[in-house]
Amino acid sequence: MKTELIISNLGYPRIGENREWKKALESFWAGKLEEEAFRAEMDRIQLELLKVQQAKGVDLIPVGDFTLYDHMLDMAVMFGVVPERYRHEGGPVPLSVYFAMARGNAQATACEMTKWFNTNYHYIVPEIGGIVPRLTVNKPLEAYRFAKNRAGIEGKPVVVGLFTFLKLSKGFEAGRLAEKIEQFLPVYIQMLTELEREGVQWVQIDEPYLATNVTADEWKLVEHLYRRIREQTAGLRIMLQTYFEGVDNFEKITSLSVDGIGLDFVHDGGKNAKALEQFGWPEDKVLGAGLIDGRNIWRADLDAKLEAIRRIAAVVPLERLILQPSCSLLHVPVSTRAESGLDPVVRGALAFAEEKLDELRILRAAVRQGEQAVEAELAASREALNAFRLLPERNREDVASGLRQLADIPDSRNRPFSERFELQRNKWQLPPLPTTTIGSFPQTPEVRQARLKWRRGEWNDAQYEAFMKEQIEACIRLQEKIGIDVLVHGEFERTDMVEYFGEKLDGFVFTRNGWVQSYGSRCVKPPVIYADVAFVQPMTVKESVYAQSLTDRPVKGMLTGPITILNWSFVRDDLSREQVANQIALALRQEVLALEKAGIEMIQVDEPALREGLPLKQEDQDAYLQWAVKAFRLATSGVKDTTQIHTHMCYCEFHDMIDAIRSLDADVISIESSRSHGELISSFEQHDYDHGIGLGVYDIHSPRVPSVEEMSDMIDRALRVLRPELFWINPDCGLKTRGLAETVPALRNMVQAAQAARAQHFQRA
Repeated sequence: MKTELIISNLGYPRIGENREWKKALESFWAGKLEEEAFRAEMDRIQLELLKVQQAKGVDLIPVGDFTLYDHMLDMAVMFGVVPERYRHEGGPVPLSVYFAMARGNAQATACEMTKWFNTNYHYIVPEIGGIVPRLTVNKPLEAYRFAKNRAGIEGKPVVVGLFTFLKLSKGFEAGRLAEKIEQFLPVYIQMLTELEREGVQWVQIDEPYLATNVTADEWKLVEHLYRRIREQTAGLRIMLQTYFEGVDNFEKITSLSVDGIGLDFVHDGGKNAKALEQFGWPEDKVLGAGLIDGRNIWRADLDAKLEAIRRIAAVVPLERLILQPSCSLLHVPVSTRAESGLDPVVRGALAFAEEKLDELRILRAAVRQGEQAVEAELAASREALNAFRLLPERNREDVASGLRQLADIPDSRNRPFSERFELQRNKWQLPPLPTTTIGSFPQTPEVRQARLKWRRGEWNDAQYEAFMKEQIEACIRLQEKIGIDVLVHGEFERTDMVEYFGEKLDGFVFTRNGWVQSYGSRCVKPPVIYADVAFVQPMTVKESVYAQSLTDRPVKGMLTGPITILNWSFVRDDLSREQVANQIALALRQEVLALEKAGIEMIQVDEPALREGLPLKQEDQDAYLQWAVKAFRLATSGVKDTTQIHTHMCYCEFHDMIDAIRSLDADVISIESSRSHGELISSFEQHDYDHGIGLGVYDIHSPRVPSVEEMSDMIDRALRVLRPELFWINPDCGLKTRGLAETVPALRNMVQAAQAARAQHFQRA
């Protein structure tokens, strides 16, 4: 083999090893950091992340992937895409407007936020509308200069491709995509031309949308777009980067006017490798081979990766081959350095962002110098993986037996919803348009401190339980005072809606510092499903029963559904995701029945991540939805007809999933809709939904308190297309991250809006 092989990185976690990024953001928002100090701290963090990659020997280090909030928001403000409601009059966008777009302010609602393809990262959706684009600032150029001047790094600027940017934006009709490309293209080219003049060698243009189902007409637009870019930036080397799936139309993408193409060889289902062998590789392009998993945390089988490199190198000469992760490492934690508390065998099977860069370095050395040069590291990797695979908890016969008996377990309710609805209405005697919340209430510093004291052993179980009872009672009394109809216990005992259940089920482990960014400063620490999942003992019954004992109003039991636990965890990769989902579903089924037996007969099983797992290719989606729906029904179908099953979803494109959502057969579903300004409501004009439903009437991700009038307008719009007797009124998500100062007035306004709607739509004789 020749020795010209180099390694590249596509993006790095922004948050820092100890979430320094998050802490700086929240200090700035709280007024504890002035803007100058805030920017200086962000520069320090950015420089540190660059130096880590430099020290790991990365040949092409990404710059411009670092952001103060979100990379799509950065693209929007760079092109002057600032909606009128923020009253920005042009020029560089100040931080006050930038963060208002992300979070809202007293005068304007935030921009919509939704999932970045099928990941748990959320991006801010640009609102194009009639805005005329202009280059307000060249952020990739600033990032390139920063890396060069501060660290001596010849960085690789990373930008979102114009096609992906516009396809993920809103505010114009689909038929006007070509028009918008023509409108934005000169500004986009201006940004690239300035990079070329600066002497930039490589620029990475991320076009993950090309890994979805791209139409023939869209391909023509893409070809035109990159032909125009090439004509204006002939001296700039462009790496067109795809990820998260294999690409269709392989011959078309490899004929685009670019210098290199990055392909995902991990999450492509073998499509990219097969196409490469079938069609070959053009002599005028570099291949960026995404061989290290950028979305999961498991150590790579380096022997298998070396074999993959040999197969690729049989088609693509090494001098035109770049090794890289399958996608940005944004989606994994920073380092395993802090994970000394894990079982050594489990820890040895992990690879976070830093370790993934080490894996790339080892692979490069093995190719350049021969495997004997890194034999010790290759042997250590083999030993770690073999020990992990042989763990008894990964090979449980009782769990395997349960999966074999799935066909004998009912996965449907005894009666159809129309009959259950009448039985439940008679049982619960709720007012029309009943009000409820999604589950969690604000977790104050006192709550977090109490949980920390208990975990550290400073409080015993009795002290902690007494404190939690106080919090639950206060939450129940607050909801009664506000006038909410169906109550929740507040979930004060839970750090995270997935972590909590993972701690009580077999098959999970938890990292100390395995944080990843979810949205803005919101970081999550996903559980790790490393072994077979099994029920141990009731997980939520005690708190739910206590809450119900305090009130005559119904209190919902609160569970996280099997697909959300799956999609919001790092999942073992030796079983199919369907198999793991069914393991979780069977465990949750026992918890649902335990709640019902204890007298909790309204049970919410949340599935906010159901859509998140949807494959990017339409031809793969039905199969996923079938097993995902089956897992939910396995968990929930064993209850009595009078037991009311609720569920909740986030950021759901309702129109393309209505059949699957109806197939869940939940008695009530609540759907987050406020950030899209009620646009979800239009879906119901084309699709009838005949189960109970609540569309979130205000955005909990923003600190602003919406007025009664705003929420009334949302309710009125919904009731034009939904049956009033089936409609519920609720916030759009849980309230854990909000403060009581904004939660209480917002809920009061929500109840007032519900009362006004009742008077309007259910006037009694």
